[in-house]
Amino acid sequence: MYYDFFGFREPPFSIAPDPRYLYLSDRHKEALAHLMYGVQGQGGFIVITGEVGTGKTTVCRCFIENAPEHVDIALILNPRLSARELLSSICDELEIAHAPEATIKQLVDGINQDLLKAHGAGRHKVLIIDEAQNLSAEVLEQLRLLTNLETAEKKLLQIVLLGQPELQDMLALPELRQLNQRVTARYHLDAIDDSDLPAYLRYRLSVAGLRGDIFTPGAIRKLYKASHGIPRLINLISDRALLGAYAEGEHQITSAHIRQAAREVHGNRRPAKAGGGRNASRAGHIALLAVSVLIAVTGALWLFYMPTNDPLLADEGDWPVVSGVIERVAGAHDEDPAEPELPATSPDDTGTEPEAPSFDFQQHVMALPDAFGELFDIWGEVYNPSQFPVACEFARTAGLGCLARQGSRRSLEFVNRPAILQLRNPQGDTGYVVIRSLSDDKVVIELSGETREMPFGQLEPYWFGEFRVLWRTPEYTTGDGFFAGSSGEQLWMDARMMQLADRMAESAAESARVKRLTTTEQVRWYQEVRGLTVDGIAGPMTIIQINNDLGTDVPRLVAAREASNG
Repeated sequence: MYYDFFGFREPPFSIAPDPRYLYLSDRHKEALAHLMYGVQGQGGFIVITGEVGTGKTTVCRCFIENAPEHVDIALILNPRLSARELLSSICDELEIAHAPEATIKQLVDGINQDLLKAHGAGRHKVLIIDEAQNLSAEVLEQLRLLTNLETAEKKLLQIVLLGQPELQDMLALPELRQLNQRVTARYHLDAIDDSDLPAYLRYRLSVAGLRGDIFTPGAIRKLYKASHGIPRLINLISDRALLGAYAEGEHQITSAHIRQAAREVHGNRRPAKAGGGRNASRAGHIALLAVSVLIAVTGALWLFYMPTNDPLLADEGDWPVVSGVIERVAGAHDEDPAEPELPATSPDDTGTEPEAPSFDFQQHVMALPDAFGELFDIWGEVYNPSQFPVACEFARTAGLGCLARQGSRRSLEFVNRPAILQLRNPQGDTGYVVIRSLSDDKVVIELSGETREMPFGQLEPYWFGEFRVLWRTPEYTTGDGFFAGSSGEQLWMDARMMQLADRMAESAAESARVKRLTTTEQVRWYQEVRGLTVDGIAGPMTIIQINNDLGTDVPRLVAAREASNG
């Protein structure tokens, strides 16, 4: 996984519409301003259009998160519906009770009553429909009729239509002229300018936890030429370029990385320019459809190989993030290019055959319940799978928590706890191995109560990043001793933060400043110092690192002098 290699906390170029990653170019600021202005106006329609991948949905999510407090939002993501189905979906979003067989009139009456009730309570209702170019003329006319309900001062329903440029053509149809006249604000979202691209890249990298530039000027020019400033294509190409650089052991993205990534994303085809007419738009749709199919196929393979309904980890709130699927299917990191796998046998200078690798997949892997038994034994606990089919339930009785993650060797060293690795051989067989310790290139594995040392490189061809660890939960979770009661968490965290401020602050003045912060602000300070996700919440990764930094007596994967926790 390249995230740890570059020092990211999370993938910087995901195409998910995460509002945190919305870089507000002048165009995106204007689109957001149209939305914010529109919902404070007199009702009617707001229309935001843009080519595929220009960021319409992300702007919408940002608007939803920052909408005024008196605004209630209903969001429709699948508009390929009949008029009755759409009205039923609107009722569902607005939590309006209705019978499954309700007629269009009954549904409209229910919506109207809800709008009047909301108006009386000082609330304002907003309906947002994404991919609105898929609406039929009949359904659009039905939406217009919903805006007929009004008081002397304003209409009671604001409708926001987000769609591709074809939406404007639809609204220009003669039969929709009444709707078109009710559009109070409209904006077309273009691709970002080439002058905005360096700032766009820096912004997303910084949100993911990296300060600095890793794209060369030549790479940025090549990236803009390959993407034409369309954010989704920028993200797809950049993500693939990072993977290519990781595979080569390079920490800087060059134009060569972008060129190869663009070939893979575009399928050796010239990308269509934003706003390049009907043919260009159709070509863009085909390209993104191909990408969607690839993501869907790789996602299906992920579900086949790594089901999430693992009974031994059931009900745990911290599941591994599904990431790196495409590169795994492509085989981009089946082996470390800097440390190629050696052949099983090769003559040495004396002409004799060296020993075969000591790791044997069939002999050394075990079932997950057995692996948990070995891991609990390292922690001094005896695990009986027949008594506790869900291993993590047993962990809670022992003051432990379960944590499932996906990463690299560096991730293992960062968490620094003995771990269960999930291994998979070329035939697709899955098994588990427990690693007790890791030092230099050596790993010690547990096997039926015995330990065996071997080079870590012998496990890597079978390991694709999935691992599980146990961690010591804070005393306040057990309800015992000094930290029992409702204030136990506060007392526990306050005590730890005082210690960490003394140990990790750069100066006495900084330590004093941290101690004056609220607990949540102290946690955020610590998370930022440690390179964790900065959310002010003391989750498993934060607690694990607190225990690491304060020298809590727990099993460690890496000796203190070798641990890489920063």
